[in-house]
Amino acid sequence: MFKSILLPTDGSQLSERAAQTAIEFAKIHGARITVVSVVQPLPFVPLADAVVLPDAGLFDREARRSVEAGLDKVVAAATAAGIQCDAVLGEAVSPYEVIVKTAEERHCDIILMASHGRKGLNKLFLGSETQKVLAHTHLPVLVLR
Repeated sequence: MFKSILLPTDGSQLSERAAQTAIEFAKIHGARITVVSVVQPLPFVPLADAVVLPDAGLFDREARRSVEAGLDKVVAAATAAGIQCDAVLGEAVSPYEVIVKTAEERHCDIILMASHGRKGLNKLFLGSETQKVLAHTHLPVLVLR
């Protein structure tokens, strides 16, 4: 039924557990996995006249290195389990846009992703990428906690 799984990851422990579940899910269904991660630009909100800014280039390089390491880890685990897996590194302010677009472009049958379970003001102000994916895709989404 499911032959192509999209697995968004942010490198967190919850995402790593979701990756293991996705690998088992792929084994059961004989599916391939596309793992996607998104580099977000340096968030900048000036709060005062004298603001010390971090080096945007350094931030970008470190963020990209971290994301690539997370992608490589999932690809290696899937490959070791005998699952075909490819990686997509996207760049966007809103990760859900890359997730939904990648799922469509790669003709995925399902999106399997972790939910960080934000609550209260964090959820209100930060939102939930999982909720945004659910709202913007027509594909089935399996949410893991």
